[in-house]
Order: sequence, then C-alpha cells, then structure tokens
Amino acid sequence: MHAAAETSFSRSGGPGGQNVNKVSTKVTLRLFLSDLLGLSEAELHHLRETLGSRLSGETNDELVIAASEERSQHTNLERAYARAEALIASSASLPKRRRPTKPSKAARERRLNSKHMRGHLKADRKPALDD
Repeated sequence: MHAAAETSFSRSGGPGGQNVNKVSTKVTLRLFLSDLLGLSEAELHHLRETLGSRLSGETNDELVIAASEERSQHTNLERAYARAEALIASSASLPKRRRPTKPSKAARERRLNSKHMRGHLKADRKPALDD
C-alpha cells in the first residue's frame, strides 16, 4: 500500500503556539487506486463507485486524505495511513447478493385479516342510517 501512495507535508492550522508556524506537521496522502495490490477487478470497481465523491485526478483514480489533528508529523502520517486502510477495507468489500423472498401464506392471511378487522372498526364508527 505504501508504494501506491505519495505523501506531502505542510504547515498545519489550529492550536500549537509558535510551533504551528515552524513545523510542517500536516500530512496529505495521495493514493492511486490503480496501483493498489491485492484487489480483484470487481473490488476495485466497487471501491471506485463507493468512493466516487472522494476521488480526484484526471482518471478519477486518486484518493486524497489529509491528517492534521496531532502536533507530530509521524503520528499524522500513521493516522492518514490508518484512515486510508479503513476506507479501502470498508469500501472494497462486495455487498452480499440479495436472495428474493416471499411472505408465507400465514403471513399474507394475517395481513388481510388485520385489514379486514380495521375496516370493520372504521365502519362501526359511522352513524346508523335511519329509514
């Protein structure tokens, strides 16, 4: 995974005193999906669909992750890689195929019976017609 990624560092905003102005602790991680190893073509296609809004680049193949929460560059780098790994693991897993089912005969009868009972209840609310 590290071979398919490019990292860049910049100065981070937020708290940190004068250290913020001196040290480049913000990490920007750029992952190229086509360079990832160990993913099947179907998983890669599903990954591109689920991460569609987060992908950039000319071929919609680049995932950009920024981490600037900590004051340490090393910690932010670890967080960025962990976030990328979690995103890829959750997005690459293929969804289970849905097996269509039908309601049982007893369930259909219960539903129709409850509709019938509700109809009687509402009909009983009407005032009786006098001839």
